[in-house]
Amino acid sequence: MISGFDHVVIATHDLEAGAATYARLLGRPVAERFSLDGIDIALIGLDNIAVEIIAPGNGSNAERVRASLAEGEGLKSLVLATRDLAGMHRRAERVGLAPEPLADRETHAVFRLNTDRSHGARLMVQARTTPAPVSLASEHGVQSLDHIVVRTPDAERAAALYGARLGLDMRLDREVAGRRLMFFRCGDAIVEVVHDREIANGRDRFWGLSWRVANADAARKRLAGAGLDVSEVRAGFKPGTRVFTVRDQTCGVPTIMIEASPKRD
Repeated sequence: MISGFDHVVIATHDLEAGAATYARLLGRPVAERFSLDGIDIALIGLDNIAVEIIAPGNGSNAERVRASLAEGEGLKSLVLATRDLAGMHRRAERVGLAPEPLADRETHAVFRLNTDRSHGARLMVQARTTPAPVSLASEHGVQSLDHIVVRTPDAERAAALYGARLGLDMRLDREVAGRRLMFFRCGDAIVEVVHDREIANGRDRFWGLSWRVANADAARKRLAGAGLDVSEVRAGFKPGTRVFTVRDQTCGVPTIMIEASPKRD
């Protein structure tokens, strides 16, 4: 019942600085700016996901954002898309995810899963009544999201959440360098779950983002020219892919750019 990603939420102390950071990183302008329930928001739309940059404003939820920022800036929430929100809400109730009531907004309806039941990962499910805005990409800008990385101290628990309860399709389960990696298909992107025994509080956390680019060399040149610290291009984990790491100016989100392997006939 999950059709893909709707958006990710990245929290920052300074909305204008954070929005400028991601416009530069993604090579796409901010499509919308607005405030909602005490949260100031800037939205950048890509081909398969939107990036929502938030900062505390004045209102009921500002303190919640400030509390989250006490842990540092970074990737805070994942919002999943569905075409049947009521049906997904019933499923979430049946499989023990204790969803909050449906909330109707001007452009969408949404509900939040109980954070304890999702083991610390802030997850929401959303259905849009109007399409999300897509920002026009600059030359060698980012095309779309390839995957989001979740770190967990309990791999079997995470497999049950993303596979059995949320219904995402597990495509790969493999040990790499002594660490278990699981990949779940979500629309045309991936939730990558990394088993991390060093997480002390026992809770899952969103960690990093991998963005698709058409040409890794050209994308690296664009970002280096904009003053970002970027690694050299190297071979990726998936055969045929080429990747590079963005080391700074990401609002605390570990970030990789990936050029997909050529499609075979």
